[in-house]
Amino acid sequence: MIDSHAHLDSPRYSEDRDALLARAWDAGVRTILSIGIGDGPDTMHQALDLAREYANRPGIPAIYASAGVHPHEARLADHAAYAKLDGLLDEPEVVACGEIGLDYYYDHSPREVQKAVFTRQMEIAAAHRKPIIIHCRPSDNSTNAWDDTLATIESEWSSTALGGILHCFTGEWTHARRAMDLGFLISFAGNITFPKAKPIRDVLAQVPLDLVLIETDAPFLAPVPNRGKRNEPAWVAEVATKVAEVKSIAPYEVAFRTTENFHRFFGTTVVTDNAR
Repeated sequence: MIDSHAHLDSPRYSEDRDALLARAWDAGVRTILSIGIGDGPDTMHQALDLAREYANRPGIPAIYASAGVHPHEARLADHAAYAKLDGLLDEPEVVACGEIGLDYYYDHSPREVQKAVFTRQMEIAAAHRKPIIIHCRPSDNSTNAWDDTLATIESEWSSTALGGILHCFTGEWTHARRAMDLGFLISFAGNITFPKAKPIRDVLAQVPLDLVLIETDAPFLAPVPNRGKRNEPAWVAEVATKVAEVKSIAPYEVAFRTTENFHRFFGTTVVTDNAR
């Protein structure tokens, strides 16, 4: 399996990161995409640092990294932040720009600032020919963030033909379909296991399996039966199991197909037990 979105640099892992990664390997996770947003632009490099620290260790999943300014911290994006992002996206271990996008739920940064920073990061990503990982969270009882996010992708990104990932998808079928038409994969997290998540599962049922990824968003959104606990990459197995249930297929097929989707999209190499 692949955990396509985890915040491995979270300080919540500072005491047991080695053991956590070993548990992921034991659970069948062979690759993790470590999301490089840090706690703001000054620390977006930490995911790359971890990818290099754990490179080629036996019994530890392969780690790739991303880099970007989360919409929460968009107000902190300045020339230095963009220059740092430009440098990080030049590194081979950094396979994507993200997570970037719009968050109208918390509004930690003004919406117009979020939009400007989103667009600027897409320009930098395009220059490096790296896909983007999208964070989108609308305000309550509204799809406004989805509408703005997809309209921005359509106007500012679609011409690159680089596509991307809608991370921790929580939108409607119309949003997923628009994104897939633009070359995006749809990634589902532990919240699909929550009892009230039927609308998300209904969308999952319609998304073709060759466009699905699975993730934890660790340390957040721990799946049932561990809901409320600190999440970790090993528990992506619970996401795979729920996807299998929705799709009426075996969990091993979900693991195989989503792994295949990840490596095809990023052009990365499948990790086997013999290779580590």
